[in-house]
This record gives sequence, structure tokens and C-alpha cells, in this order.
Amino acid sequence: MRRYQRPLISFIIGILGDRGDRAMAEDLAQETFVKVYLKLAAFDTTRRLSSWVFRIAHNTAIDAMRRSRRAAVGAGDAELQAAASPSVPPDPVETEALGRALEAAMAQLRPEQRAAITLRYDEGMSFEDIGHVLGVPAATARSHVHRARKELAAHLTAAGWQPSKT
Repeated sequence: MRRYQRPLISFIIGILGDRGDRAMAEDLAQETFVKVYLKLAAFDTTRRLSSWVFRIAHNTAIDAMRRSRRAAVGAGDAELQAAASPSVPPDPVETEALGRALEAAMAQLRPEQRAAITLRYDEGMSFEDIGHVLGVPAATARSHVHRARKELAAHLTAAGWQPSKT
């Protein structure tokens, strides 16, 4: 539980977007841990535990979104990952603005794309593991990540951000 608590909460927040808050994500993470415990005997030991736990978290978050779909239509949330040149420190104001732009761009992605890109870049999962979490083939997981990256680039460009020349 200690190992997965923070990553699961971040992952669930990414899926829920503005349909939920941190408290809701924590509740869903707790629900995930209860489901993991109750279904531990069904775990296939030939698979990675992390993929199985994240798949349960994904399904739990999607179920919560379906339950709350009537209430609010919202978008996603993501953490900022910015790379800067080692010789030039990042401008904190620009970094914050880019973070907000990235959050807004993530909000435009479909939930499976948000989940795939979060698992790939925040959790460092392989496409095979992402596919297992999302319940799709690895090729579809790769496609979700590819499309999400293209859409993020398009949204950020439309918002006035230009790709870096590194």
C-alpha cells in the first residue's frame, strides 16, 4: 500500500480531471486497495503486480466517472514535466504558465488517452503494461499515447506555445 498510494492517487486524479478532487482520488485509491486485497487470490503471478493494481484503479476511477457523469462534465489534470537547458534556469512564471497550459491541454484528451500518457510518462510503464492496465492490446496502448502526444502538441501550439529547439 505504501508503495502504490501516491502513484495511484496521482493516476486517479489524472483520470478524473476536474470531475473529482484529491479527496475523491484518495477515496478511490482506498477502494482500489480494498479490491486488490479481496481479489488477491485471483492475481496472475506471471504478470506484474503494478499493472494489475493500476488496472483495478483505472476501472474503479472509470466506474466513478460513470456514476458522476450526470453531475458534471469535466476534464483532466496532469503534473508538469518540463525540461530545461542546463545552462539556462527555467523561468518560474513561464514554467507555471506552461503547467496551466498543459493541464488545459490534458483536459481535452479522452480519459483513456490521459490514462495512457500518465502511465507512460509519470509511471514509466511499458506499452504492454499500459495495455494490461487499460484492458487493450499493447499496440492500442501505443496508439493512445501517440495520439495523446499529438493532441497535446496541437493544443499547446494553439495556446501559443512553441516546441523547444533542443
